[in-house]
Parts: sequence; structure tokens; C-alpha cells
Amino acid sequence: MMIKIREALVYAAISRAYELVDYNVQTNLNKRHEFRKKTIINDKTLTEDEKRVAINKLNKDYDHFTILFNNGEGRICEDCYNECLAKSYCENCLRNYLITKFSDWSSGNIDIDNLLQKCQMESCAPDMIVEWIPFNKLENIIYLTKGGFSEIYTADWTDGCYNEWDPIKKELKKFGVQEVILKKLEIAESDDRNWFEEVCKKFFFLKKKYLLVSCLDF
Repeated sequence: MMIKIREALVYAAISRAYELVDYNVQTNLNKRHEFRKKTIINDKTLTEDEKRVAINKLNKDYDHFTILFNNGEGRICEDCYNECLAKSYCENCLRNYLITKFSDWSSGNIDIDNLLQKCQMESCAPDMIVEWIPFNKLENIIYLTKGGFSEIYTADWTDGCYNEWDPIKKELKKFGVQEVILKKLEIAESDDRNWFEEVCKKFFFLKKKYLLVSCLDF
């Protein structure tokens, strides 16, 4: 039987849980996380299944922020035996897995490869990993519009992004077919370096804002 989850209601409850935190009382990440979970558990507008979905989202957020800010209760990973902060996965295992995949992809540009590899080595969560998307992994490419020095398209990414760590297989799982936005740049060869430096600046700015940037082979 398919369980119906009212996503809008779940995200509204999560937002309330964040808003109700008193930073003078819940003085660290762990206390704030526990308070948010209790808020969800006591939320009478949600079904039990919706509460589980909401708490799972809170747990993912908690893992992400403990690693991002290097602030949380550490543990020893039962697989790699290194200390880690995340509870639902090990950030060391995640990054080591990504290293084993470096030889499976290349943009054809050493600077871009180095940037993406550096970003992957700083990944905080399974669903926030910067990836190279080969053009042959894109289908149903549709032109949208043109503006400035670029053309905008939509497409289906056949594999989709990484989104979850599989603790049994010890590997990252893919999302599956996923719609993406493509930007085709019209730049002269002499502008390549300026473009690349701008991408680097924007990526590291956005990374601080906890957003994901993907570079596309297009």
C-alpha cells in the first residue's frame, strides 16, 4: 500500500520546528536538533509516517551542519574506524568512495577536474555532492531561451545526482532520472580562463550558502 505524505504540511512543520528554537536555551547543535525532533513528535497535524519523514529530514540537516561547522558529538565509524561526525553515514567513507570514482569521469580539462575533485573532498552530505555530468547522460534536451552570452535548456539527467549513502553496499546511491537546467556559454577561447575563475569564485561563495553547483559537459 502506498503511503500518502502531505509534503507541504511536512515542510511547514519542519519550518515551525526551526522557528521555535530558543538559542538561549538550546545552546548547541545537538540540543537544537533534539528540540526540533520533539517538536515534530508532538505535532498533532502530522501522521506518524509524516513525522518519520520530517525527522529523517532533520537528521540529514543535522549531519550536514555538524560536518560543515565541525561541531558535534563525534563517533568512530564501524567501517573505516576513523572518527566522524555524521550519524546516518560516515563523511570519511563518503569521500573515500568518491576518490575511487575519480578515474571514472573527466571533463577533459585538468583545471575543472581538479576543482570538482577538491569540492568532492569537502562534501558534507550524500545529496550535496558536486558532479560532472557527461553529455551522453543527458536526454530530452529542450531549448528554453537566450540571454546575455548564453542559451538556456532543460534536459533529463538519466542517472541523476548522488542522494543517499547505502550502508550495506558501502556506496553512494543515485537519485534516478532528474530534470536539470543547462546553460550553454558563448565565449571566446581567450575568455576560457576568466570564465573558469568566475566559476570558482561563484562556487565557493554558494558553497558557503549551502547550495549545490554542478558543472555540465555541454
